[in-house]
Amino acid sequence: MPVRGTMRRMPAIPESTRSSIILRLLDHAEHNWPQLAKVQARYRGSFAYITGVLPGGEQIPLFRLRYGGSAHSFGFAIYSPARDRYEDAVLLTGLPIGSPQEALDTACTVHLAAPGHQPDPRPPTNLRCRPLKGPGDRYSRGASDDLGRVAGNPRCWGNDHYPYTVVQRGAARYPPGHSV
Repeated sequence: MPVRGTMRRMPAIPESTRSSIILRLLDHAEHNWPQLAKVQARYRGSFAYITGVLPGGEQIPLFRLRYGGSAHSFGFAIYSPARDRYEDAVLLTGLPIGSPQEALDTACTVHLAAPGHQPDPRPPTNLRCRPLKGPGDRYSRGASDDLGRVAGNPRCWGNDHYPYTVVQRGAARYPPGHSV
């Protein structure tokens, strides 16, 4: 019996579980991730290292599974190209453990979602902190209501100081006929 407080060595992944992992991942990738030509796995102790192969043959490390004794749920660590190592992370489900398919979805969402996609370099222009009204209206920019709240929105920091709009239903006072 190990001394209290020491970690026990985790068992190696059994051959039947290894086969199950790769078959589940190949099937899931074929149906959900057309960016991948195939999925490969290599095993070391209680870890399975999963690599995606792109149609051109380029291999990209995706994630690592940690075997804990169950063939249905594994610990998850995503590959970080910036640090060139695997880092423990949570899945898209919000849990740190899950199925190999959930791990593949999470890693491919991070590494492969819309390859070549460049975000729009222009800043968004549709951020509004106040209702759109004319310059003479009481609820226009710069006007304050009887409680001193700018434009009737007590939760608004304004686009000049904070780039995101904060909206809380029912928190703002809007002019009659204005719908949220």
